[in-house]
Amino acid sequence: MQGILLVDKQKTWTSFDVVNYVRRIVAAQEGKKPKNVKVGHTGTLDPLATGLLVILVGKEYTRRAVEWSKSDKTYEVTMKLGQTSTTGDEEGEKSMVDDRVPAREEIEKALVDFTGDIMQTPPIYSAMKVNGQRAYKLARDGKEVVLEPRPAKIYSSDLTGYDYPYVTFTSKVSSGTYIRSLVEDIGEVLDTGAYMSDLKRTEIGAFCLEDAIDVTVKDQDILSHIQETS
Repeated sequence: MQGILLVDKQKTWTSFDVVNYVRRIVAAQEGKKPKNVKVGHTGTLDPLATGLLVILVGKEYTRRAVEWSKSDKTYEVTMKLGQTSTTGDEEGEKSMVDDRVPAREEIEKALVDFTGDIMQTPPIYSAMKVNGQRAYKLARDGKEVVLEPRPAKIYSSDLTGYDYPYVTFTSKVSSGTYIRSLVEDIGEVLDTGAYMSDLKRTEIGAFCLEDAIDVTVKDQDILSHIQETS
């Protein structure tokens, strides 16, 4: 069995949880041990994030993971103004910055200013490697993490809602772009601070969330949704 499975990942599940879940189901179907079944994905989602996860089943597909991981991505983002977070999201320790209420026009301008080719510093709580170790592991161990700015591309960021302190917008970005860093940069420009309070991925290249299944629904026939593609 081989192909692609589009999954709508729910909160608290890690990308690795989904991979393991699918691997066990495929292994049972094929009469193999899970360790003998190749299953991977094209790019992680944080445990608190939801949305599209592209799962690859079989050796022919897992070896193409890098090819699909370079695809552009679209996210629905919620950011909270007035505070920063040590992790850049809801999980970290919060610090008050400023309770000023920016005008809608200020937020729209900030979104436009961060459109195009930009330089951004990845969050220290990220999967970036520093001297062979994951940045988030070093940060959690209390070690200093220094990450250099790197190029990213924001194709568009469209404001979809504003009810202070929450701002919602949709961003289409290049592979390797960190939405947490984008939110923090916007909060800095607005002089309010900000962190990402919610994130949903809706597109990866030509793959769309509307075609994905929720693997937490027990009666879903996961095997029938594994499809081969070119």
